[in-house]
Amino acid sequence: MTFPFYIHIGPLALHPHTVFETLAYFIGFRVYLRTRNTSAYSGAQSLWLVIGAAAGAALGSKLLYWFEDPSATYARWNDIVYLMEGKTIVGGLLGGLIGVEITKRIIGVHERTGDNFVFPLLIGIAIGRVGCFLTGLSDHTHGVATSWPTGVDFGDGVLRHPTQLYEIAWLAALGVLLAFARIRYAGVVPAGMLFQWFMFGYLLFRFFIDFIKPTPHPYAGLNNIQIACILGLLYYAQLLIKGMISVSKSRQERNVPHAER
Repeated sequence: MTFPFYIHIGPLALHPHTVFETLAYFIGFRVYLRTRNTSAYSGAQSLWLVIGAAAGAALGSKLLYWFEDPSATYARWNDIVYLMEGKTIVGGLLGGLIGVEITKRIIGVHERTGDNFVFPLLIGIAIGRVGCFLTGLSDHTHGVATSWPTGVDFGDGVLRHPTQLYEIAWLAALGVLLAFARIRYAGVVPAGMLFQWFMFGYLLFRFFIDFIKPTPHPYAGLNNIQIACILGLLYYAQLLIKGMISVSKSRQERNVPHAER
C-alpha cells in the first residue's frame, strides 16, 4: 500500500482524508438523527444543539492545536495558513461540550443531552481515523518508530505505531461496552452518564496513546492533548462519582420494603 492511499472513482482521485472526514460528518449526523431522544425537546432545539456543538468543536479544536507548539504559534501568530491548518479531536470534543452547554442555556433546555451524541461520535471518530491512517505521514497522527509486529511503513521505510488503528480498536471496544451498558442498565443510570463514560474512556485512551506520538511535549513531559485530557478526566471523574452514588442510593431505596420506609 502506498500513502496517501487515494480513492479512485472513475477519472477522479480523491484524497482519503477528505473522503473519510466527509463520511464521518455525514454518517455521524445520520446516526444522531436516527438515535437521538427527542422527547425532552423540540426538533428546532435539537438542531440548535447540533449547531452549538459544531461551533464549539470547531473553536475548541483550533485553540488546543495552537498550544501544541507554543513557540511556533507565537512566532507565526500572523500566519493564517498555519493557524487554520491544524485541529484536534480532543479540543473538538471539549469545545463541543462547552458549545452545547452554552446553547442549552440560551434556548432553555435543562435536560442532559449528551447521551444522544455518544454513538454518533464513536462512529464518526472511527471513520475519520480511517482517513487519517490512509493519509500517512502528512496527517501527523501516526506514532513513533517501533519494532512491534503492528508497525506500519507509511512510505519512508520506518515502521511506526499505527496509532490511528489503535484508536479505532479502542473506539470499537468502548462502543460495545457502552451499548451493553445502555441496554443492561436502561432506566437505572441517570441521563447523561453514558456520555460521561464515553468522554472518560476516550480521554483516558488519548492521554496514554499520546506518549507514543512524535509531537512536542513541552509541558513537563506532556503535550497539549494530554493536559486537556487531564482536565477533562478530572471533570468527568467527579461527575461519574456523583452519578454512581446517586444510582446506588436509588437502588437501595427500591430494595427497601414499603413498611420500613
